[in-house]
Amino acid sequence: MTSTLRRAGGFAAVGTLALAAPELGRAAAAPFAIVALLAAFVIDEGPVFDLFARPQDRRDGRLNGLAGFSLAATGLAILATAPRESMPTGVFVAAVLVVAYGNVGARAVERLWSDPGRSVAGFSTVAFLAAAAGQVLVAMALGRTPTPASVVFLAAAGALVAALLRSMLYERDDPIVMLSTGLLLWLFDVIGVDAGIVNVGVALAVTVALGYVSYRTGTASVPGMVTGVLLGLLTIVFGGIGWFAILIAFFGIGGLSAKYRYEEKSERGVAEDNEGARGSGNVLGNAAVALVAVIGFAASSNMQLDPALFQFAFTGSLAAAMSDTLSSEIGVLFGEPRLITTLERVEPGTDGGVTWQGYAVGVVGAAIVAAVAVIGFTFDAPALAALTVVAGGVAGMTVDSVLGATLEGGRVGNQTVNFLGTLGGAVTSAVLAVLVL
Repeated sequence: MTSTLRRAGGFAAVGTLALAAPELGRAAAAPFAIVALLAAFVIDEGPVFDLFARPQDRRDGRLNGLAGFSLAATGLAILATAPRESMPTGVFVAAVLVVAYGNVGARAVERLWSDPGRSVAGFSTVAFLAAAAGQVLVAMALGRTPTPASVVFLAAAGALVAALLRSMLYERDDPIVMLSTGLLLWLFDVIGVDAGIVNVGVALAVTVALGYVSYRTGTASVPGMVTGVLLGLLTIVFGGIGWFAILIAFFGIGGLSAKYRYEEKSERGVAEDNEGARGSGNVLGNAAVALVAVIGFAASSNMQLDPALFQFAFTGSLAAAMSDTLSSEIGVLFGEPRLITTLERVEPGTDGGVTWQGYAVGVVGAAIVAAVAVIGFTFDAPALAALTVVAGGVAGMTVDSVLGATLEGGRVGNQTVNFLGTLGGAVTSAVLAVLVL
């Protein structure tokens, strides 16, 4: 039986074919297409089959994993050689190498440690190095001078995106991871990186350090840690320090609130699972709108939109997330909650149940976000801007509670409700900014 590390090495060797793209030009997809055909219809035994076969491949008698991997690379290669609006060759190579070599790093670490955090670190580190090296080699082959900041940012973003998707999916879903990573890196490349290499390097170091602390202190699970690091990196690079300060205020205070009197909340049956550690779903449910807002801010000049609207959408969404988090984590410790739609008494932890203490703490949470925003951003009317953010936070918290009382449960989960609540906060703040400021 082939070891998982040797198999990962075989996939890495196939992925390295991407480096031939500058020489092959329009035929860059050919090597991967040939490998896909051989894997799907020709190779069903022998040493090559033994090297690449996963357990399910052995049962099927066909190298489905290698075929899927190669087809995904073929698709990206076609996008990279399209006549118009093609994906940059460096992005194509980075996406393929991130998955191919990242798995080698993960498997190598897993042979020494069983800690999932170290496995993700191994994947991300090797994927980052491979993607960075691939971009530099491609640029040199094309006679171009690579931009260090862009190379580091795209390599880091690609490694984090792939690590996140890999932690949420299955091993056989490498094709989905590769395609998704390639498309997102293409988007990031189109937006462009205005920050210098020092700023990008500092941003990466700071977000990784904070992610490690969040994982080790138990405020984030492994997927939650990776999601937080990715969000932090994109926020600093596309937004700036002021944007990141708001994001980190939410994650820091929100994470601590989940730990606050955790044993008491556990006894009352209202504590978060996994000892309060945030998972990727929780992080994305609360911060997906903010992520879209910061990317929209970076791309606003291309879309001819007012960048200030995205500022208020960003702060309003995180004010709503902060309000809802604090009202939920702290409000459950006081009194008997009432259902927000009928005001009837309900059991603690009931979806849509609120207490006046929790609502008051939620307003304080929105005010904290507003204060950080006023410090980090330059507003013409700081007081009105702060009130706009607070209003967005309270509106989003209210939307979250109403949806929790009316829709949550069954097909509509907590993460969806959180997303809609933060969307309500973003829209409220943005609309008020247009009307008032």
